[in-house]
Amino acid sequence: RCQRWVENCRRADLEDKTPDQLNKHYRLCAKHFETSMICRSSPYRTVLRDNAVPTIFDLTSHLNNPHSRHRKRIKELSEDEIRMLKQQKIDEAFEREQATQELKENNEQNAVLEGGGEEQEEKAVPLTLEERENKDYLKSLFEILILMGRQNIPLDCHSVDELPEGIFTSDNFQTLLEYRINAGDEILRKRFEMTAVNLEYCSKTQQKQMLEICENCVREETLREVRDSHFFSIVTDEVVDIAGEEHLPVLVRFVDDSHNLREEFIGFLPYEADPEILAVKFLTTITEKWGLNMEYCRGQAYIVSSGFASKMKVVATRLLEKYPQAVYTLCSSCALNLWLAKSVPVVGVSIALGTIEEVCCLFNQSPQLLVELDNTISDLFQNNKVKANELKEICRSHWTGRHDTFEVLVDLMQALVLCLDAVSSDSSVRWNNFIVSRAFVLSSALTDFDFIVTVVILKNVLAFTRAFGKNLQGQTSDVFFAASSLTAVLHSLNEVLENIEVYHEFWFEEATNLATKLDVQIKLPGKFRRAQHGNLDSEVTSENYYKDILSIPTLEHIIQELKDIFSEKHLKALKCLSLVPSVMGQLKFNTSEEHHADMYKNDLPNPDTLSAELHCWRIKWKHRGKDIELPATIYEALHLPDIKYFPNVYALLKVLCILPVMKVENEKYEVGRRRLKAYLKNTLTAQRSSNLALLNINFDIKHDLDLMVDTYIKLYPEKVEFQDFITSNNSEVTGNA
Repeated sequence: RCQRWVENCRRADLEDKTPDQLNKHYRLCAKHFETSMICRSSPYRTVLRDNAVPTIFDLTSHLNNPHSRHRKRIKELSEDEIRMLKQQKIDEAFEREQATQELKENNEQNAVLEGGGEEQEEKAVPLTLEERENKDYLKSLFEILILMGRQNIPLDCHSVDELPEGIFTSDNFQTLLEYRINAGDEILRKRFEMTAVNLEYCSKTQQKQMLEICENCVREETLREVRDSHFFSIVTDEVVDIAGEEHLPVLVRFVDDSHNLREEFIGFLPYEADPEILAVKFLTTITEKWGLNMEYCRGQAYIVSSGFASKMKVVATRLLEKYPQAVYTLCSSCALNLWLAKSVPVVGVSIALGTIEEVCCLFNQSPQLLVELDNTISDLFQNNKVKANELKEICRSHWTGRHDTFEVLVDLMQALVLCLDAVSSDSSVRWNNFIVSRAFVLSSALTDFDFIVTVVILKNVLAFTRAFGKNLQGQTSDVFFAASSLTAVLHSLNEVLENIEVYHEFWFEEATNLATKLDVQIKLPGKFRRAQHGNLDSEVTSENYYKDILSIPTLEHIIQELKDIFSEKHLKALKCLSLVPSVMGQLKFNTSEEHHADMYKNDLPNPDTLSAELHCWRIKWKHRGKDIELPATIYEALHLPDIKYFPNVYALLKVLCILPVMKVENEKYEVGRRRLKAYLKNTLTAQRSSNLALLNINFDIKHDLDLMVDTYIKLYPEKVEFQDFITSNNSEVTGNA
């Protein structure tokens, strides 16, 4: 019918389209049909009769319409012109078929010569009616799974425990199948019309297999772009719970064909408690399962929860041993001070960080609780309204991710405790039981002296790295000059460590003053006192205890961690940022990138001409016009119209850009991480699926349904044969009936 419409409309340009393409992608307005051909079943729905053919066309009205003079006009073709166009298309198709046949014959001849006269290729066998119907059936199933992923619909809507014994209810997948059948999907209706009502249309095993194929096909679209770009970096986020199992989210950074730095989510990796096993599986998944060549990896970064840092550091070390160019760096999306605090191998620090996160989450969950905190802050800072307003604004943000998190917490401590105490002791029905119970628990945690002294010591130690870390998340010039200031930062921390007796005395005094303000007793931790029970000779004071157990280990760890994360190769890479014209300008164009760029010599298209090209690059910007501004970021430099004339500079900027420490300048290309956070926030832990998560996070990636179907048939031919058997049996039963 669609083909008859095309002929009637005189649209020769659509004659080569298949009926399926015409039906899916093209529409005719109702005004082209006689009134008798239209059936209006309701005011909102117009249905054409089966024999409807468009007959009403006005091809001359546009001549009298003054507004249509600039529109594209459809040429009315004569019968001879239509015949000529058809003949031309037939001739072209014949020529293509001849060329294909010749190529095929040549290939067959070559195969005979190479294979000793045996035929290596079989002629393509046309699909039977059953095979075609089975493909359409599988395509419908894949369409439903992709819809569920995009819309974040879990596979199961009920757990077994929720249903009474003997009661059957469809899961979400089967419900959508039934809805599609009722909506007129003949392929599905024919397949399932003889199926029992309480029988699953698609087993859990088959759903899992099909979801894995969906996940792999969607991931492959991103990985194909990564391979085309050659160079990439690997970034992992905090360990998450997927249906009761710990998984590691993996993201990849690369520069696409449009010179844009992108950070995309490519999947979850099951987490292993043994770091050595985790390192092996991590590398195996990336190289063998996902097909990335780690020789092109130029950076790696790991954002981890407290307690997982040491294990991920083992992974980083093993990758560096095998691929020295995969520089271990900080990730731009995580503040340096927070990252350092999470990596401290002291139990008290891990507990304190968990408590801080819980406090922030509780207040963010309840706007009413935030208002109560605002009132408490106003009462405490009556004489300093500027400070009060600043703290109120901070409380409405995710302040646990700031560079000065511990400074903010010390300022807020009294207000937080007073607010939580007021809520937990409120006997009215103003607060629900959950908030009251959580307020009581968190108030007790905040008023523990061990927590107070931990926060104060972290605040003072990390004060030496705060400015340094803030610059690392700043503009390109800030990152460049921050790399030069690392030596000074390490010198300051080493000086503190050498004079720890003096510094710790001041820190402990600050902690005791804050504890006194909160009416908290200054004492040793209960577990330590219990361990020393009966030891009358023990004369350990609280001050000495926290110096040995907290201050010294924290300082030593942070110094070593800074040395590890800012290795010689990492610093050399950051020195290459002087290629960015704005940094050149600040250095008066007196730069020497050649020395630092040696580590990337094998990544350059023309390494022999690097020196001359860099000289031309400096001259270009040094003698620019007065009205020309210097590009301030790598992003701006990569998008310069004449960057193609500097292939080595472009290659260097491209590699520097993907280092995880460099921030993604354009936020719309950092959607992978934001969508990951949104998925985890909006999906219950029990309903999370690593397969559906990838489909949901990458919902805008094109889906090749034919490829998915062909892959499934290739991987599981026995299931396809079984389905064909069921279909044929159903047909026989229907015929007998």
